[in-house]
Amino acid sequence: MSYGTGPFLIVATPHGSLFAMATFLYKTGRFAFRRRGLVTLLWLAVLVAVGLAASTAPPPPADTFSMPGTESQRAFDVLKEKFPAASADGATARVVVRAPAGRKLSDPDQKAKVEGLVAALAKAPEVVSASDPFTTATVSKDGTTAYAVAGYKVSALKLTDAAHDGLDAVLEKGRADGLTVEAGGDAVKVEAPMGGAEGIGILVSAVVLLLTFGSLVAAGMPLLTAVIGVAVGSAAVTALGSTLGLSATTSTLAMMIGLAVGIDYALFIISRYRSEMSEGRERADAAGRAVGTAGSAVVFAGLTVIIALAGLAVVNVPMLTKMGLTAAGTVAIAVLIAVTLVPALLGFAPVKVMPRLDRRAIYGKPLTPRLQRRADKLAARTKPNLGTRWARFVVRRPLLVLAVGVLGLGALAVPAASLQLGLPGEGTMAPDTTQRKAYDMLSESFGPGFNGPLTVTVQAKDAAAAAAAVGRELAGVEGVATVTPATPNAAGDTAVLGVVPSSGPTEHRTEELVTTIRSRAGAIEADTGAEILVTGQTALFIDFSRTLDDAMLPYLGLVVGLAFLLLVLIFRSLLVPLKAALGFLLSVSAALGAVVAVFQWGWLADVLGIEQPGPVMSTLPIFMIGVVFGLAMDYEVFLVTRMREAYVHGAAPDEAVVTGFRYGGRVVSAAAIIMTSVFSGFILETNDFVKMVGFSLATAVLFDAFVVRMALVPALFTLLGKSAWWLPRWLDRVLPNMDVEGEKLNRSHSVPVAQGGPAPQPAREREAAHDYSA
Repeated sequence: MSYGTGPFLIVATPHGSLFAMATFLYKTGRFAFRRRGLVTLLWLAVLVAVGLAASTAPPPPADTFSMPGTESQRAFDVLKEKFPAASADGATARVVVRAPAGRKLSDPDQKAKVEGLVAALAKAPEVVSASDPFTTATVSKDGTTAYAVAGYKVSALKLTDAAHDGLDAVLEKGRADGLTVEAGGDAVKVEAPMGGAEGIGILVSAVVLLLTFGSLVAAGMPLLTAVIGVAVGSAAVTALGSTLGLSATTSTLAMMIGLAVGIDYALFIISRYRSEMSEGRERADAAGRAVGTAGSAVVFAGLTVIIALAGLAVVNVPMLTKMGLTAAGTVAIAVLIAVTLVPALLGFAPVKVMPRLDRRAIYGKPLTPRLQRRADKLAARTKPNLGTRWARFVVRRPLLVLAVGVLGLGALAVPAASLQLGLPGEGTMAPDTTQRKAYDMLSESFGPGFNGPLTVTVQAKDAAAAAAAVGRELAGVEGVATVTPATPNAAGDTAVLGVVPSSGPTEHRTEELVTTIRSRAGAIEADTGAEILVTGQTALFIDFSRTLDDAMLPYLGLVVGLAFLLLVLIFRSLLVPLKAALGFLLSVSAALGAVVAVFQWGWLADVLGIEQPGPVMSTLPIFMIGVVFGLAMDYEVFLVTRMREAYVHGAAPDEAVVTGFRYGGRVVSAAAIIMTSVFSGFILETNDFVKMVGFSLATAVLFDAFVVRMALVPALFTLLGKSAWWLPRWLDRVLPNMDVEGEKLNRSHSVPVAQGGPAPQPAREREAAHDYSA
């Protein structure tokens, strides 16, 4: 029973109302193809507009790190308010000096050299203060090592080249005097040249696309549209940076994800367009059907990625929230471009996207002798394509494939049991950097906890007296090496004291010490009437890790739950989304195991340019889970929709598996190789976080696409048979039919055939005509 007329009618079916998703996208594709000039001009106008807005926008803000609701953040806010002259946001440099072997810094000649170095440091550009180690008692007990602290009037990201050069000149002066001089702190310049990641990813993608399509024009379209999408997204981030507080590094993830999915989405639509054209359809209709079928998969796959990225807001870390939302926005742009700009560009080059042999067959042109020989060879070739052969192998031996895949991924996941989380610091830098040398010198001469001091703020009416009492109490706590005297502010209502642990910043004992101090704060507050807060870089890192741990389950519940509902709508099945989620857990566990083996244990460290193995960054697991889940669902949607399309059109379950791989296996493989190559390019970056993210995403996509989706998924479909598509009848009646496979298009639209081309068969007849035998 139908209501209304035209392509947007809603059809009541035994399986729920048939939503006009495929029909709407079909019309969108045809419109974009027929009005290709208008659509292309509109996208160019958008690109120019955001480009102009970006060029005239104020500079983006500096990177800031905050964690609302944590004790460390509250203490930092107190310091910023109560000690404004201390310039809490200002950069600092800690210059470490060591006397020559057999000498002490207290020797008159060595002392004069140190004082001269401190005087030069105080006069360096943008320095507002420089401490003298002889007056601040920052000389080691053996008298061989000391340090001076320089404070700058601006943050590290705002320091000029003159300020960096001035600090380097001070270090060289001390070395020229015979001293060992190194420096740490955020004022020290970190060399981080770009590694050309985007260029390498695009180059590999171009080669894969050329091999897949056999046409320069067809291969160039996904690259062109992906670059346009990334350009629009990056320019929008720059234009809105000062308004929304988006820093320049916020767009790193957006660029990485946008480039990968932009190429993949265009690849699937162009591939479907070529398939429709090869069946003899008129070009505009082929573009419409490509967008109506493959475009539906693109829309839903994009939604899963957007859900996973936007869900990072649950963590309540502003930096991750901004990165996730900007990347989600870039994915949305990639989806819009795929369903509008891609068919428009197909309209400009409708013939060259097909190999010459196919073009002549479609348009009834005579073949040249060389092409005729090639056609004869193809006609004589009875061997099915690689996707078909692989699917038939899996259908014959599903248990073997399932066992090998699960055991293999399980073995790769074993190192993940040794996962150690942390945040990057000077102790994890390469041994030849001045920051690492300064870190090691301080640890040797002042103790391992000196590089991770805790800052305790005490607020009370008489802050000095209260802080003194707090200091006496903390001095007796196990794990505390020293407690520095309290420093009150001008108003006398707040005081600060330093606590140096006896253990290093990344040691578990230090985390236990922070917990102990905070647990005792309640009793101390009751005795002194003061409010006590613990902060400092070490405490900040601990709070950050705990925040991520607390957010893990809510995040997984939100992302997996919403994506599960979306997949139920797409596939009208409960088991398909369930096995998709379980397969994702396997691939992400294996990828995390590979990250531990490489970045924590140091396997292949020399090959990948990892100079200093160490703990895995605390942000990586939850970050990787979100991104990889979205990307994993991409391939699930693209591959399984082809299977469901065959199943809906009458194929048996085993036949549907083979059909899905016959038409989708090669394209999914190409898309996975492209995405892996794009992510792998970022391994060449010198930024540790970007390098680790690139490696983790590349391996996760590799495992998920070629093991889970290409092996485990067809094996499970074979074993489950028709029950794979089971859905309770009551739920089947309630859920709308999203028609991703384009069933309504076969009923609602006549199919124009290109002049001279063969008439396309109905879907059921096409499926029945294929040989599914093993």
